[in-house]
Amino acid sequence: MCGIAGWVDFSRDLTKEYATVQAMTRTLKNRGPDAEGIWTGRHVALGHRRLAIIDVVGGAQPMEFTENDRQLAVLTFSGEIFNFRELRAELRARGHHFHTRSDTEVLLHAYLEWGTACVDRLLGMYAFAVWDARREELVMVRDHMGVKPLFYLETPHGVLFGSEPKAILANPMAPCRTDLDGFREMFDMVKTPEETVYVGMREVRPGHLVRVNANGIVKQRYWSLEAKPHTDDLPETIGHVRGLLEDIVYRELNSDVPLCTLLSGGLDSSAVTALAAKNLGRGEVRSFSVDFAGAEYGFEADAVRGSADAPFAREVAEFVSSRHTEILLDSANLVDPAVRAAVLYATDRPPAYWGDMWPSLYLLFRAIRLTSTVALSGESADELFGGYRWFHNPNAIKAETFPWLTSGSSRYFGGIGLLNRGLVEKLDLGEYRRQRYSEAMAEVPRLPGEPEHDRKMREITYLNLTRFVQTLLDRKDLMSMAASLEVRVPFCDHRLVEYVFNVPWQMKSFDGREKSLLRAASANLLPTSVLERVKTPYPATQDPLYEAALQAELREVLSDLNAPVRPLLDLDKAQAVAVREAGAVSRAYDRGSLEMALWLNRWLTANDVMVDL
Repeated sequence: MCGIAGWVDFSRDLTKEYATVQAMTRTLKNRGPDAEGIWTGRHVALGHRRLAIIDVVGGAQPMEFTENDRQLAVLTFSGEIFNFRELRAELRARGHHFHTRSDTEVLLHAYLEWGTACVDRLLGMYAFAVWDARREELVMVRDHMGVKPLFYLETPHGVLFGSEPKAILANPMAPCRTDLDGFREMFDMVKTPEETVYVGMREVRPGHLVRVNANGIVKQRYWSLEAKPHTDDLPETIGHVRGLLEDIVYRELNSDVPLCTLLSGGLDSSAVTALAAKNLGRGEVRSFSVDFAGAEYGFEADAVRGSADAPFAREVAEFVSSRHTEILLDSANLVDPAVRAAVLYATDRPPAYWGDMWPSLYLLFRAIRLTSTVALSGESADELFGGYRWFHNPNAIKAETFPWLTSGSSRYFGGIGLLNRGLVEKLDLGEYRRQRYSEAMAEVPRLPGEPEHDRKMREITYLNLTRFVQTLLDRKDLMSMAASLEVRVPFCDHRLVEYVFNVPWQMKSFDGREKSLLRAASANLLPTSVLERVKTPYPATQDPLYEAALQAELREVLSDLNAPVRPLLDLDKAQAVAVREAGAVSRAYDRGSLEMALWLNRWLTANDVMVDL
């Protein structure tokens, strides 16, 4: 999977800045524990940390191409190109010669052959930067759906970039500063494309590339969702979805290191696991699930979780003959200071929502990494096929805001409940949300003559695929890379996304249920109980001891007059939450605000962040 970093400066000789670029690169050691590479030229320096997946012996980076003693291009690349074999064959037919079995070399030659148009041929999840010595230009590229991250900071004479903000912040030229907009991005459940919590820092938008040369920076879109008529009937649509999924999973099973699947017992991960077993053979797939100690027997259904995952995951594992492992966590794991520190180091910002899910996901991935280096996940199916409740809630559908921030859902994404009134008024999240919603709606592709309800559902699907899913992909990427585990996301294959995006809503929900189309496409792969199971989110702890530990930490923060978060809080509200009876914080939907206050304090303390409010 790997991590990349770099520096372009047209005003200085960067061959003298090896130590700085190495420091930037080494912040990404968890993304690439297997090897490190640094390449420097007069105006460019590239760094790479490698997690070896394909061609473990070959494929070292940064990878350079020279011809007749003339340097043409240098590549630093994170991710996977799943159709690299076909591309390599095509490039060989065009006269290219290869010295490794790696997809990295294929990508470099694809750029040399087609330039930036090579992105139109790629199937994969990737973030890469190419220094084109012929043009004295850096090209940064991010995959269609934004599975892999890539950040950059414009400087007076060039750019700093990296897979994570920390790589950029390791350069003395980069300020570690946040402001009101940064706080707005932290506190509202709206992932605005390109925006970050750091002043001046940007993220390459999914489906975009960024050119950097002596004349400045130019952004270019190479892919986006388009509205097209859907001409297939229902049986053809179901068959096409199934065919795409089979091809996608087949491609994503390619690995020279141990591979597994994430299996929750829900439809999405179960379908991926079943297709993996179909390809590899019975007994050849390893699967993993996560739960909390005692959850199966002490489970209490709530507004979003109607059943425990464990029985369903076991049933799927038995049905497809996977070698299944259950990872059980307890509250002590989740509040372990070393675990919290690892999560915070990975995120470079306060983990705003589902506070317990960040450490639990990290612990799951850390346990998986003991036996596997690659995992396949069911993430993004809900956004694509309409699995969330807000897709089926008339009030959410007609609301003029992001559907997950309407009544019934927004309470799970709250984070400002303990902030003081002055800061809340400054943030004015209501206006910020309206502005971001208006921007998002202006992007939605339209189909002339589309029925009103189909048009509205297209809008909601677009918002989910370009805003909501990014929060989940970020969490998955950050926590998996913190454990040096590569997680692949079959449902983010852009061919599948393009096709399903244009399927009319009546066809997506033809039997009146969520994810009807995916359920039909998986019909003969899974046991009936799993096919009929209602959507259940990633598990959260229901242990009151976890909440009590958070309250104890909040009391410590409130007693520390130098705690950086203290001036930002409503101290009376915070004190009331800190001493509330066990379990009452969650019942009042205050746990998100409690978690945010604690993560914010840890972030400000650990990173010495300058705050301009």
